[in-house]
Amino acid sequence: MVVRVLDAVLDLLVPPRCAGCGGRGALVCAKCAAELTAAPHLHLPEAPPDGLPECWAAAGYDGVARRVLIAYKERGRTALGAALGACLAGALARLPLEAGPLVLVPVPSTRRSRRAKGHDPVRRIAEVAARRLRAGGAHVTVAPVLRPARKVADQSGLTSAQRAANLAGAFTSGAVPKGRVVLVDDVVTTGATLAEAARALRAAGAQTAFAVTVAATRKRVPVMRHARRSQIRRHHSG
Repeated sequence: MVVRVLDAVLDLLVPPRCAGCGGRGALVCAKCAAELTAAPHLHLPEAPPDGLPECWAAAGYDGVARRVLIAYKERGRTALGAALGACLAGALARLPLEAGPLVLVPVPSTRRSRRAKGHDPVRRIAEVAARRLRAGGAHVTVAPVLRPARKVADQSGLTSAQRAANLAGAFTSGAVPKGRVVLVDDVVTTGATLAEAARALRAAGAQTAFAVTVAATRKRVPVMRHARRSQIRRHHSG
């Protein structure tokens, strides 16, 4: 906690270093910001869980996006929420959305995580994104209606099926305002968290139109498959 507080103070008192590349002069430099706000892509997990809504991600969870998210969530650089919210807003602005109000529903952090960080990271990102979209004339609200219903185990190292089982019944939802409901999270991997969040919203009488995240993990290509593709490329180039 002390380290996170010191990092936040240093961001205010000394010329900041870019969280994406380490260069001086900005929290996120123009080059890294451009990488964060590239065209969003549809994330398709290898074995999508039941109930997973269509999910779009602004970036892959590597390089700049990964470094900025880690600095924001784990190192107390809360000012990076502005850049990440802009990233999310940019992704939403590029999607072919139907006319009408949007309701952004952030996936909540655990109570323990909120106490440790002093805020809810995903909710902060969603609120920044909503403000930017409203400034452009869109009708967007943030509805933090999801709540943790029980404790869950650490997801690290779990398979897709294990993550789904670990998260079953993990969320509950309050009443959801009218509009196209968009789930918001920072990173999507297997989609288990978003599928469980969508289930909780359905139980409360709301349907999720789609989900948007800052980043998505890249699909892993098996070694043998990768080797086969390399052989094919060499064959055609020869």
